[in-house]
Amino acid sequence: MPPVSGRGGTGAHPPSFQQMWRDLRPLGRNPESKGYRRYAWTAADAECRQWFKDQAESRGLTHELDRNGNQWAWLGDPTAGDAVVTGSHLDSVPDGGAFDGPLGVVSAFAALDELRARGAEFTRPLALTNFGDEEGARFGLACVGSRLTAGQLTREAAYRLTDADGTTLPEAMERAGYDPAAIGPDPERLARIGAFVELHVEQGRALDLSGDPVGIASAIWPHGRWRYDFRGEANHAGTTRLVDRRDPMLSYAETVLAARREAELAGAVATFGKIAVEPNGVNAIPSLVRGWLDARAADQSALDTVTAGIEKAAREYADRHGIDLDVVRESFTPVVEFEHALRDELGAILGTDRQLSVPVLGTGAGHDAGILSASVPTAMLFVRNPTGVSHSPAEFAAEDDCVAGVAALADVLEGLACR
Repeated sequence: MPPVSGRGGTGAHPPSFQQMWRDLRPLGRNPESKGYRRYAWTAADAECRQWFKDQAESRGLTHELDRNGNQWAWLGDPTAGDAVVTGSHLDSVPDGGAFDGPLGVVSAFAALDELRARGAEFTRPLALTNFGDEEGARFGLACVGSRLTAGQLTREAAYRLTDADGTTLPEAMERAGYDPAAIGPDPERLARIGAFVELHVEQGRALDLSGDPVGIASAIWPHGRWRYDFRGEANHAGTTRLVDRRDPMLSYAETVLAARREAELAGAVATFGKIAVEPNGVNAIPSLVRGWLDARAADQSALDTVTAGIEKAAREYADRHGIDLDVVRESFTPVVEFEHALRDELGAILGTDRQLSVPVLGTGAGHDAGILSASVPTAMLFVRNPTGVSHSPAEFAAEDDCVAGVAALADVLEGLACR
């Protein structure tokens, strides 16, 4: 990507946008899939965290790690209050793309460089942040770092989180050199924040269809994750008659199809994207099929209709095949309407200062900004994604659009923090 020029606070030239991407690109990237496996509290996560710290220090910022493992880079007094904060996350889904999360973090540093190049004078503290475990790829719960900070995840519930190998969140944190005893709500930190603005690659094609490089978020759809446990009877695949089987895979497969039907009827989305099978043998009828449902809709009523319809169908299929079924809601986030005043202020800044046509659009994807919105004023900027592909190595944003996103973020930060 072309560089975004600017000077650091110490007089040295910090890494350009292009150099930051070059340094970050190989971290946690799988050579076979070409996707990223930057899971919380792993070696790849540690490398990303070191990268963030290096970027902060190269710009003369004060680097800070909070009680929940989130990283902060401060310009100005962190305790002064009314700070403007920007950033995103650096972790990934399994074999995810390069832009989801990191674009917001890299753009934050680049926007600061741009403001310094303009000679901007800050009247409010500015912080850049990397929230930990946003994707939830390892422990199954999204936005762990911001949920803990906002008090939406208790320490007790966090301690019960385990990964696929049975490692608990506290154990993973200890192995990575952090103290899990410190995690929990952080109201004092949240009280320092006057506004949080997250830039993110769009996870859809609304901007591509409208022809705009940058957009402003209006709301995040309500969404959640449900675990479906179908329990049958393990048996021999070659000797057990079809009529004698209690095969949970049949009920699971029918439920996947039901999820698609229910989502289509409601104009929503529903996905079974993760599955675990026991005993997981080619020549064995499963005893357990565990599937995770991700469901999202434009409003709560539609989401309730979808999830209720899926569960009703699943129970009917399970009864038909003699299968026991447990359904557990593992996480849920209600609809998030970003603060209208801040959203409108972003629109005014970009519309007046840059004569941009900036559409306002909703999204079905969850973000740290959505979690924090219950505690502090939050807003989001989206950068155009020409294919709409996300959570995949094929995720992409054009260089010109990324640079337009940096310029837009710089204008927003200048309007909020330099007046």
